Amino acid sequence: MPPADPTLHPTAVIDPQAEIGEDVSIGPYCIVGPHVRIGRDTRLEGHVVIDGWTTIGAGNSIGLYTVIGTPPQDIGYQGEETHVRIGDRNVFREFVTVHRATTKEERLTSIGDDNYIMAYAHIAHDCRVGNRVVLTNGATLGGHVHVDDYAMISAFCGIHQFCRIGRQAFIGGFSVVTQDVLPFSKVVGQRPPRMFGLNIVGLRRRGFSRERISAIKEMFKRLFYSGLNTAQAVDKIQTEIPTSDDRDEILSFIASSKRGLVKKTVEAWETE
Repeated sequence: MPPADPTLHPTAVIDPQAEIGEDVSIGPYCIVGPHVRIGRDTRLEGHVVIDGWTTIGAGNSIGLYTVIGTPPQDIGYQGEETHVRIGDRNVFREFVTVHRATTKEERLTSIGDDNYIMAYAHIAHDCRVGNRVVLTNGATLGGHVHVDDYAMISAFCGIHQFCRIGRQAFIGGFSVVTQDVLPFSKVVGQRPPRMFGLNIVGLRRRGFSRERISAIKEMFKRLFYSGLNTAQAVDKIQTEIPTSDDRDEILSFIASSKRGLVKKTVEAWETE
């Protein structure tokens, strides 16, 4: 079928300068600001506010009372032009909030493709969320947080500003994370959160082979269960573990960490 004009509810308030794509649906009492661009097949259900310099891609679903692109919660922000950029096929459930960036980095809050952001989750200014990330109900990202692909952040977690959550990491419910979380790992708890080894379930679901998981586990043993400090463990990994994309990713993540890693572990090593 040929593309259709947008479907705009008569109670929606849409600035005439906003760019609305084909087949977009904007529901009752939505507000869309003048600098907003919304890609084709995106749906705003109702009472949604999209403001600021916000670009939203195609095929997104934006739930009731979601607010995207409003000013950052930063006392130094003075109304400068800063941006939100959202990719394709994301789901934002009820009452999600996404703030535009400050001027302190690249003036951009970004969200990739195919993410699932559940009710009441918050993505603060200057955050970078990758692809196929899940933020469960009430999960909160402080400013400047980076979340890599396929990470899962469970209900009511708080991620401290400037932290990084590595690819395929799992953060258990109600956790408070104040340091970087290594790719492929499982972290749960508060004061401090603890490392529970590998995100075995997530890796299996992503099709990681038994051999690949075993190789990652060997790296984790040296990092977290050998009694070595991080520099010593990295030396062991470089000399004892064969080169692979996973090894390079883990070592690069460690080398670029500015807040240090969540390293406190549970007593027993995961035996799966």
